[in-house]
Amino acid sequence: MPTRRQVLGLGLQGGVALGAALASPAIVLAETRRPMITSGVMSGDMLTDRAMIWSRADRPSRMLLEIADNPEFKGARQLRGPDAMPVRDFTAKLDVTGLEGMDTLHYRVRFAALGDHRAVSEPVTGRLPLPSSTKRNVRFVWSGDTAGQGWGIDESRGGMTTYETMRSQRPDFFIHSGDTIYADGPLKESVELADGSIWRNRVTPAKSKVAETLDEYRGQHAYNLLDANVRRLNAEVPMLAQWDDHETVNNWYPGEVLDDPRYTETNVSLLSARARQAFLEYMPLRQQPEAPQRIHRRFPYGPGLEVFMLDMRSFRGRNDGNRQQDGATLLGRQQIDWLIDSLKRSTATWKIIASDMPIGLVVTDGDDFEAVANGEPGQPLGREKEIARLLEAIRDHDVHNVVWLTADVHYTAAHHYAPERAAFKNFRPFWEFVSGPLHAGTFGPNDLDATFGPEVVFQKAPPDGQANLPPSAGYQFFGQVDLDGESEILTVTLKDAAGNALHKQELTPERS
Repeated sequence: MPTRRQVLGLGLQGGVALGAALASPAIVLAETRRPMITSGVMSGDMLTDRAMIWSRADRPSRMLLEIADNPEFKGARQLRGPDAMPVRDFTAKLDVTGLEGMDTLHYRVRFAALGDHRAVSEPVTGRLPLPSSTKRNVRFVWSGDTAGQGWGIDESRGGMTTYETMRSQRPDFFIHSGDTIYADGPLKESVELADGSIWRNRVTPAKSKVAETLDEYRGQHAYNLLDANVRRLNAEVPMLAQWDDHETVNNWYPGEVLDDPRYTETNVSLLSARARQAFLEYMPLRQQPEAPQRIHRRFPYGPGLEVFMLDMRSFRGRNDGNRQQDGATLLGRQQIDWLIDSLKRSTATWKIIASDMPIGLVVTDGDDFEAVANGEPGQPLGREKEIARLLEAIRDHDVHNVVWLTADVHYTAAHHYAPERAAFKNFRPFWEFVSGPLHAGTFGPNDLDATFGPEVVFQKAPPDGQANLPPSAGYQFFGQVDLDGESEILTVTLKDAAGNALHKQELTPERS
């Protein structure tokens, strides 16, 4: 049986050509033939034995990867990744396997010009903490909403600084809760603020108009990766990414026809197909052969924790009054069945449901409703019936320690749900924590719907009468979750962009 270090040395792919490429000199005869890495590196969708590694080149080239269990890359394993080609906007990602027993994966990415192994890009390195099969402390962060409401990268103000604050907490992973881009939010070069100062956006052609074509959606993702804070976090912290509406267009649903003069393409199903392709190209998300476009998935993270990533966009019905007696679709029956079954099977102490929209907050779409709640405090109607079915199944199958994390509403809050306060009572008490935006306009707070008995334990939002506050106003938020490996106490801390703790909730696990 080979040792772990011997395993790292196995699996050399590409033979002499790959070895020559990785050992090639920093300068080749024709410098202009060398590819460049345009957007840093990224990792995600990690399991105990595998993880996704992502990067992007500036031209057709081959992804080359070195991996090791040490930052010096001693005994490194060399892997030959896919070709970066125009058909995928020169992005490339590799599902790296054979990582059993490793605590932290160190990786180094290069791209080699096709047909000339001497023409190799400068390397970019990254690190990736991996889940453990034994008890240990775990820390992760979550938030959502990047580059929204006209607030892009202002380099004179440090760029997207919340990303750097999250990185400084040294989390094991990051959940991006959706609105990873604002494809419907063009940027102006300058915006005058209330104090008379100027917000100066970095603007690219893709961010100068709403996204409609596939290349325009790709350009929205590439824009965020221009920010140094984002690239540093991506290189050190693996990401579990989900999408919401702004990856396509505000408040979209399948089958919608837009009535927006900014758009020449009004078929939202076509727009969302392009948006999904760009999202899957630019995110370190593992695509399954049997369901290559699937976004909902689950990630065990040791004996103490499992994360369930939801998709509240792909299967929803139209936005309307949301008060149908026989229910309305948000997650869809197949996803609800998958989630119930996955929660039943989970052996983790804590089950984290990463939801791209909140349960009890009223989120409107004009005169219609965009999220779960419908503003009617009685028995579940419309989309609430799906959530009622889920909550009742969690109770009936004796599933303990379920915590919901979300973003979407552009402020931060802690909500406790309890049947004694609710119109619908067939569920266990649970917590929902809201945090965001990462780098977007700040709004809120929203009204709460009493159907599932929520109570505001904490919230921080702009003062009354103020909305769409810029990131410089200080109302940018993220959440931090700490699991104590011994006691399995889960501590959720809501933080601001500077890392100040605003609210801390300590949760003790229930035992079956």
